[in-house]
Amino acid sequence: MEQSFHPKQDFGEVVNFKLLVIGDSGVGKSSLLLRYINDSFEARVSATIGVDYRVKVTTVPDGTLIKLSIWDTAGQERFRTLTPNFYRGAHGAIIVYDVSNRGSFDRLPNWMEELKTFSSHHDMVRMLVGNKIDHIPRQVTREEGLRYARMFNMPYAETSAKTSEGVNSVFNDLVQRIYTIPQLWDPDSRHRPGMRHASSRLQLNHNRRSGNGCC
Repeated sequence: MEQSFHPKQDFGEVVNFKLLVIGDSGVGKSSLLLRYINDSFEARVSATIGVDYRVKVTTVPDGTLIKLSIWDTAGQERFRTLTPNFYRGAHGAIIVYDVSNRGSFDRLPNWMEELKTFSSHHDMVRMLVGNKIDHIPRQVTREEGLRYARMFNMPYAETSAKTSEGVNSVFNDLVQRIYTIPQLWDPDSRHRPGMRHASSRLQLNHNRRSGNGCC
């Protein structure tokens, strides 16, 4: 008889995920986080000094509580030496650029290299996000963003922290993708009966809702 995996029963009340939000300074990382955590927007947000840290509790479709520790890393070069330690142990990363700033898109390879160098989980879930779609004119097309994401087999989304468009979907999608890879956040998952079947069912349901998962 197949056994189902119920994290709330096995781990207590919550499962902990560590998420990173990375990208150049000024692309709107802090604004995305503020919108997701508090559903608010500030036209003038001070640049992050070092690393900003926020917590939010959410749920996945099977009812499991997920505690998100979200780290907003500084994009300025002078703070880069502070950030490597914060990559370690992260389960997911949102790589953000500004669709109205070509330079922030062109520097994406630098951020991808940092993830590769400092991440302790080789199967970390990554998502590419083009922010500030409310800004006109655009300097980076949606097609360019999609093409870059596909090079790294990442899902792609576009957002506006100002209008809130797409913001919740980005975080919810990332959390769900992490949850469907239990070996990423539960070291003992390979030895847990029914784990493979449970995660497969969750992934199947997620794919049915989101199509190919790359928008």
